[in-house]
Amino acid sequence: MGQPVRVPAMGQPPGAARRLRGLARVWPRFLSAAEEAALGRELEPLLSRQRYQFDHWDGAIQGFRETERGRWGAASRAALERAAAAAFPPAPPPLPLVHVLDLHPGGHVGPHVDSVKFCGCTIAGLSLLSASVLRLVSCRDPHEWLELLLEPGSLYVLRGAARYDFTHEILRDEESFFGGRRVPRGRRLSLILRNAPQPP
Repeated sequence: MGQPVRVPAMGQPPGAARRLRGLARVWPRFLSAAEEAALGRELEPLLSRQRYQFDHWDGAIQGFRETERGRWGAASRAALERAAAAAFPPAPPPLPLVHVLDLHPGGHVGPHVDSVKFCGCTIAGLSLLSASVLRLVSCRDPHEWLELLLEPGSLYVLRGAARYDFTHEILRDEESFFGGRRVPRGRRLSLILRNAPQPP
């Protein structure tokens, strides 16, 4: 398992990197090739029965299929438990259902902050199939932003200010650059773990 990456790409404003140090993190190569394959084998039959949707109730996602899953084979379950152990301490543990998002090569996830009605203080995601760029932008100052490279097999974690005070998005293929380097966007699977909303 790789070490978490906290350093922004060249050219990004340093303020966001300082503010989000330890709160927006990426573990490259978190999954082994065998773990990626096991997760894909379990998800493909579920997703292949659906059509991609190009609308969403709040307009946040275009070109997607999604499902939730709580039962996994041994290899997939072990990978998810390892991700939860890396991502959630000291936060409360994740909910039992994993949100699976299948993003079409021409789709994207627009800038949004996940609702506090459905998600607690921490979001973690495993990325499969295609590299992508995750952009975080301050809700108060659009000049304060940070981009993270999500390669296949990586784990990202957003907590605290990265969760509540910044929007996050997956860039469209034509916008997908990281540190000046083109990052072609193909079909992307993400397995998203969230903990429970905090009581009022």
